[in-house]
Amino acid sequence: MKKRTLGNSDIEISEISLGCMSLPTSLADAKPIVETALESGVNYFDTADLYDKGINEEIVGELLKSHRHDIVLATKVGNRWNTGEDGWHWDPSPAHIENAVKMSLKRLKTDYIDVYQLHGGTIDDPWDEIISTFEQLKKEGYIRQYGISSIRPNVFRSFLERSHGISNMMQYSILDRRAEEWFDEISETYASVVTRGSIAKGLLTNEWQKRLENSNGYQTYSKEELQKTLTELQDAYEDIHALSIAYNLSHPAIASTVIGASSKQQFLDNLKAYENSQTIKDFSPIDQITKKEVYSEHR
Repeated sequence: MKKRTLGNSDIEISEISLGCMSLPTSLADAKPIVETALESGVNYFDTADLYDKGINEEIVGELLKSHRHDIVLATKVGNRWNTGEDGWHWDPSPAHIENAVKMSLKRLKTDYIDVYQLHGGTIDDPWDEIISTFEQLKKEGYIRQYGISSIRPNVFRSFLERSHGISNMMQYSILDRRAEEWFDEISETYASVVTRGSIAKGLLTNEWQKRLENSNGYQTYSKEELQKTLTELQDAYEDIHALSIAYNLSHPAIASTVIGASSKQQFLDNLKAYENSQTIKDFSPIDQITKKEVYSEHR
């Protein structure tokens, strides 16, 4: 498993990371997935306080506590569960961040978080206060570094330009290329991109035909457009799963592709695709086969 440096930090993360949101809520069921990831050389594990109302952090913390100094642990803050009901609201206030980090540390069974990410954001947020809070948490040793998880250009640009944030987690894949426009600009702020949604809900795996049957489309692709596009990609590359990973990692701005797994077999399929991706070097047909769209909102 190769590693890449995250932003201008001294943190090196595996090119394939485990997105923990998809982990089962049972410790016994989640354990073989996390253990297999560790055995394969994955060292970056991404969770959030929002996932399963904190249960996900608890599971991740329990399974990784004996490996704590060998892994890079990332979690997120900003979405606050409503008291006594389903649903959550956005709260990026310093008071909430300062309290939430301590709760995450307790659930994760650690005394520091490697990468603490703001889980979204709006142009109306108190950015100077948010950034100052992250810097203070860093100074106090609660976090090593911080970043953001946002696809809104008017949010992540402001955050990265005004802060020492080292990463932006963005939805990006062959079927959703909107983020490409911003890769160079993000790199110029000395930050890296970590991608999510990179296999497009399974449409960019070798089970795409099965996934397509239950799909009504993806992003701006209709079901019919998906059928045509994915068929052409398979004809050109044969292994769509490997292609999806190779394409993301072909961009130097991207430090890691975060992929979830709800079973050990799913993780092994992702690992095999990563191994097969090493031989794919020519991406020129992709511009002819897929759409290259841009964000039309939040600019």
